[in-house]
Amino acid sequence: MATAHERRVGVAMDFSEGSKAALKWTVENVVRGGDYLILFMVVKTELEGKSQLWEQGGSPLIPLCDLGEGQILKGYGVTPDAEVVTLLEQVAREKNIVVVGKVYYGDPREKLCDAATDFPLSCMVVGSRGLGPLKRAILGSVSNYVVNTAQCPVTVVKH
Repeated sequence: MATAHERRVGVAMDFSEGSKAALKWTVENVVRGGDYLILFMVVKTELEGKSQLWEQGGSPLIPLCDLGEGQILKGYGVTPDAEVVTLLEQVAREKNIVVVGKVYYGDPREKLCDAATDFPLSCMVVGSRGLGPLKRAILGSVSNYVVNTAQCPVTVVKH
C-alpha cells in the first residue's frame, strides 16, 4: 500500500470542458492527503526556443504557485485558466496534496503515455470530447489511445 507522497495521480489538461470535468472528478474521487497531483498539458504546435529544448522530456515541473502566473505558462505556450488554478489551490489546501504541472510538446496521445512512464503514475485521468464513432474513427481518440497504451491505469471521464 502506498504511503504519503507515493501516489502520483496524473490528469491530462487542455483546459477544455472535458478536461476540467476530468480534473473535478479526480479531486472529488481519487486524490487524498499526501498525494501528488500532476497536470499534464500537451502543446501540439511547435514553438521556438523552449519547446525545442524540451521536445523530448517536456518542461521542468511547474509548482502550483507558478501555474497561476499567466506569463510563466504563456512562456511554455499554454494559456492559463483562472477557474482551474482556483480549484487546484483550494484542493491543495483542503486535502494537503502537492500540485505540479508539466508541459509536453507534440502528439497528445504519445506524450501522455510518455508521462505515465516518466513519473511513474499510480493512475491517469483523461477527459473525453464525446466524439461519435465516425468522428472518432476519422479524427482518432486521445483517450482511447491512452487507455490502450499507457503503462498505468487510466480513467476516462465523459463531460
